[in-house]
Amino acid sequence: MRASVAGCKMSIGALLNGLLVSVVAALLWKYSKLSEHAALLEEELHMTQQSQEVSQAHIDYHVALQALQEHGTRMVCTGKMHTDRICRFDYLCYCSEAEEFVFFHSNSSVMLPNLGSRRFQPALLDLSSVEDHNTQYFNFLELPAAALKFMPKPVFVPDVTLILNRFNPDNLMHVFHDDLIPAFYTMMQYSDLDDEARLVFMEGWGEGPHFDLYRLLSSKQPLLKEQLKNFGKLMCFTKSYVGLSKMTTWYQYGFVQPQGPKANMLVSGNEIRQFARVLMDKMNITRVEEMEKDGGNSEDEKGKKDEYIVLFSRSTTRLILNEAELIMALAQEFQMRVVTVSLEEQSFPSTVQVISGASMLISMHGAQLITSLFLPRGAVVVELFPFAVNPEQYTPYKTLATLPGMDLHYISWRNTKEENTITHPDKPWDQGGITHLEKEEQERILASKDVPRHLCCRNPEWLFRIYQDTLVDIPSFLEVLKEGMKTKPSVRRSKPASTVHPGRVREPQCQTSVQTTNEAKLIVSWQIPWNLKYLKVRELKYEVWIQEQGENTYMPYILPQQNYTFSENIKPFTTYLVWVRCIFNKNLLGPFADVLMCRT
Repeated sequence: MRASVAGCKMSIGALLNGLLVSVVAALLWKYSKLSEHAALLEEELHMTQQSQEVSQAHIDYHVALQALQEHGTRMVCTGKMHTDRICRFDYLCYCSEAEEFVFFHSNSSVMLPNLGSRRFQPALLDLSSVEDHNTQYFNFLELPAAALKFMPKPVFVPDVTLILNRFNPDNLMHVFHDDLIPAFYTMMQYSDLDDEARLVFMEGWGEGPHFDLYRLLSSKQPLLKEQLKNFGKLMCFTKSYVGLSKMTTWYQYGFVQPQGPKANMLVSGNEIRQFARVLMDKMNITRVEEMEKDGGNSEDEKGKKDEYIVLFSRSTTRLILNEAELIMALAQEFQMRVVTVSLEEQSFPSTVQVISGASMLISMHGAQLITSLFLPRGAVVVELFPFAVNPEQYTPYKTLATLPGMDLHYISWRNTKEENTITHPDKPWDQGGITHLEKEEQERILASKDVPRHLCCRNPEWLFRIYQDTLVDIPSFLEVLKEGMKTKPSVRRSKPASTVHPGRVREPQCQTSVQTTNEAKLIVSWQIPWNLKYLKVRELKYEVWIQEQGENTYMPYILPQQNYTFSENIKPFTTYLVWVRCIFNKNLLGPFADVLMCRT
C-alpha cells in the first residue's frame, strides 16, 4: 500500500515536471519565434533604410520582397535585333559581388522575346548607342526565385531607372553624340522615364569632367557602377529600362570600316535643336534672339544685330600658334568683333551662352566643335585641320552642321604647308608620340603627306598628325573662308527647313483603250493628297511607275499634272500594274497609293 502511494506521488511529480518542461519549451519556442520575427523586421527595416539611401521614394520592403519571390523578374523588349533593342524590366537585380545582372524565374515570370541561347549571339542588347561594340553588350544570369532564400537580402531601388553605358565620358563629342542626346530621346520614348527617373551608368568609368551635363537629364543624382556595391550585395530595380535609342546618332567611329556618317541616319537638325533648347533651359541660358523670325527680316534689322565671331582657343594640344594674328585678320575682314572661348578656362554654360548668339564658330578639329549644335540658324561653322589630315575623312561636325533642319553653313580649311606645323614625336603615344615605334615606321610617318583612311582607334600616323600645332596661313585661310561664304544661304533662306511630306494621292484610277492590234493607250488620273490643301508648296510633281504583269522591271515617270495618257510601250490585251505618289519640293516623297491593275 505504501509502495503504491509512493509510486502515485512519483507519477504526479513526473507529470508536473513534464508539464513544466513543456511550458518552458513552449515559452522558449515562442520567444525564439518572436526573436526571429523581430530580427526579420529589424533586417527589413535596415534594408528599407538602405533602399531609401538610394532614393527618397518610399518603398514597402515586405511587399517588394514578396513580389520578387512570387513573381520573379519580368522583361518585355522592343526591337528585333540586339542593335535596336530596349528592354523594360520589373525586378531586375544586380549582384555587385559577381558584377552580373540577375533574372529570377518564377511561374509568373515574363521574358519577351524568349530567345533561349540566341540571347548570347552576341547579346540581348547594346548598353550604349554605339552599335554592336563588343565592350557594350548587355546580358544577365538566370536563377530560380527560390534561390533568394540562400542569397543576401536585396536592397530595392524604387525609382524608375534607365540603365546604360556611357561610351567615353571624358570626350565632349562622345558625351553628347553617344550619351546625352540618345538618353534624352530614350526618356522621351517612355512616359515613366521622366524628370524623376534615375540614370545608372554601368560602364565602370568615374564621373569624368562632364558629369554635370549628365545631371541635367534628371532631378535624381546618377549612380555609377562602383557606387552600387555600397548599397549591398544584391540590388533590385523595381522598374528599369535597359539600353539606349540609336535613332539620334549620325556618325560611326570606324570600328568596322573607316569613320564617317552613318549609312541610314534617322535624325534631323530639328530634333538636335529641340534637345539643345531643353539643355539650355536647364542651364538657365537664354538664347540671343535671332532676328530672322519666320525666315525673313530687312537688311537694316540685320545690321542692328550684334554679330560676332567665336574662336575656340586650346591651351594644351592642337594649338593655333598665331591665334592673336588670326583674330585681328578676322575682325578686319568681317568687321565684327571676335570672341575667344576655352573649355579649359570657362564653364560650359558660359561657353554655350556665347556660342548661342554667334554668327560664326571657328575651331581646330576637336570635340569642342560639338557645341556647334547650340549655334543659331544661319551661323557658319569653320573647322581647321592640321597638316596631312584630310577634312573629307573626318566629318562628325560637318555631318552635324549639314543635317536637314540644322541650317548651319560648314566650311573646312586644311594646312597644306608642312613648314607651318610643329609635331610632337616625343610625347606619349596617345598624344601623337611615335618614338615607341620602329625606326623605319617613324621615318615612314614623318615622310607621309596624307594620313590614309584607317580604322579606329590607335593608328599612330593619325595620332601623330592630329596632335600637331598649326601656324595658320592667314591669306589662304581667308581665301577659303570668302570662297565658302559665297555658297552660304541668305538670311531669308535660313529659316527652319520644312520636312512635311505629302500624303497619298486620292482616287487613283485608270482607263484603257485599244487602238489597233499593236497599239493601246493607258490613261491614269488621281486627285491631290488631302494635306496639300493646307500647305504652301514651291514645287509639286508626281511619280508614276508602270510594270507589265509578270515582268521584273518597271517604267518610271515624273509628271507635273494629275492625269496622263501613256501610249509608248503599252501593248493591247495586257495587264499593267500602276503605282502613283506625290513629290513636294523635289525630295519630299509621299507614300504610293494602292496599286492599280489596268487591263488594256
